[in-house]
Order: sequence, then structure tokens, then C-alpha cells
Amino acid sequence: MARYMLVLKYDEAVAMATPPDPAVFEEMGRFNTAMVDAGVLLAGEGLAPSAQGAVVTFPEGDGDEPTVSDGPFSEARELIGGFWILKVESLDEAVSWARRAPFRTGERIEVRRVTEAEDFEGIAPEGVLEQEAELRERAEQQHGG
Repeated sequence: MARYMLVLKYDEAVAMATPPDPAVFEEMGRFNTAMVDAGVLLAGEGLAPSAQGAVVTFPEGDGDEPTVSDGPFSEARELIGGFWILKVESLDEAVSWARRAPFRTGERIEVRRVTEAEDFEGIAPEGVLEQEAELRERAEQQHGG
């Protein structure tokens, strides 16, 4: 089993100009329920508009501090509107779930595998991988996982 992230991308300006049809909320509820019933949904959330966020930009040169820009993110045509994290057998299965999402007006769902520590074996120093495993375990314990 692998974890996949489904990333909802949309044009925020278009979405703000046309509020969602109330039926979309019911459709989304059915979609999320189907994933829970199938035992594949690990997490899923929508994101607030970019006007309520910020962007932290890291400098190219050494020693400079990151800069912070408040939203909205007007320079971005396509923004992340929400996400789901699924635990499924394959990319094909993750894509199959993404195709069932209740979107029909230009939104896109990007499907990406979530990396695991094993993906970096032989690349990252062993101590770093052990520390990562310990941190994940501690975080799960803190949050009742």
C-alpha cells in the first residue's frame, strides 16, 4: 500500500466570482463518505482563500532572510483549494478515486505519491532516516495515531 495525495487545483478568481452550487457540498460529502467506507481516506481538507494566507519566499543568496508576502496570491492563476491523502494499492487506484470527485468546471486534481523514508535509502544519511522515523512515531503518538 502507498499513500497518494490528491491536490485540488482551481482558478481562485473564477471560484470567487461564482459561489458553489449547494449541491456540490452534498456531492462532496458522498465522495468523502465513499472513500471512508472503502478504507482509503487518511486525511482530507479544503483550504481558505489565498487572501487569508501568506507566501514565504526563500532567497537565492546565502545569509538573506526569507520574505513574507500576505495574500491574496494574485500572480498565481492556479491555486491549491484542498487535498486528500489516500492509502491505496497503486497510482491507478488513486487516479480512479480522483476521477470520481464532484468537479466539472475546470478544476484539476493532481495525483502524487507521498514519499516514504525508504525512497531515500542509500541517498540520505542513515541517522537522518532513523530520526525521521522517530519523529513520525512521536507525532502520531501526540495526535492519537
